[in-house]
Amino acid sequence: MNATNIASHPVVSKERWTAERRTLLAHEKELTRLRDQIARERRALPWERVEKDYVFDAPEGRRKLADLFEGRSQLLVQHFMLGPGYEEGCPSCSFMADHLDGMNVHLAHRDVTVLVVSRAPLAEIERFRQRMGWKFKWVSSFGNAFNRDFHVSFTPEEVAKGEVDYNYGKWPANDELPGISVFYKDDAGKVFHTYSTFGRGVEVMMGTYNLLDLTPKGRDEQDLPHTMAWVRHHDRYEPSASGGSCCASHT
Repeated sequence: MNATNIASHPVVSKERWTAERRTLLAHEKELTRLRDQIARERRALPWERVEKDYVFDAPEGRRKLADLFEGRSQLLVQHFMLGPGYEEGCPSCSFMADHLDGMNVHLAHRDVTVLVVSRAPLAEIERFRQRMGWKFKWVSSFGNAFNRDFHVSFTPEEVAKGEVDYNYGKWPANDELPGISVFYKDDAGKVFHTYSTFGRGVEVMMGTYNLLDLTPKGRDEQDLPHTMAWVRHHDRYEPSASGGSCCASHT
């Protein structure tokens, strides 16, 4: 919604506002029930056994995928777009990651370990993680096939074709793309892939968007060259003392 639409927005009595809010509430409840149904369907998906013995570079040394559960049975992985030689991580993936540290302790108490994985060497990951001030666990898949097997990293030959296999279909080519994957480890130590989501599915990590959706201007992205063009690394935003759009100085 642009400024003109906000300025001309209808203003009504409290009685009419409450009546229209109740109508919207009914629709919100429908969405909540549908979300709960989809969550049940997600949990009912069959699993696939992870057969490869992936080994990652972690700050404490080399670790297998099964080791990264840290004593819990569930592992939630953010596939972060930081390839070898990148000067810095993807701004949108960084936007996702900004939400992790606050959630981490709560997820841990629901038997979930959070892990971020990138293909860049560990030293490059650590340099960027320290710059951003993040505390979550971040490991390198440099030298193994993890990113390729989960369709978030692609070879130059694949990129040259103009499209890659991503989000369960064909997608405009890029060497790195975002995603979230979930794994389960049973009592025998076997690891299973239970779920992955890509594309707009990764918005589940973007709590900022959920709050923006409550506001009069919403995400306010309709006039941008692409939907997340306003997003910056959190240490790259310019001061925004006025009530105007934070995007104004970047367009």
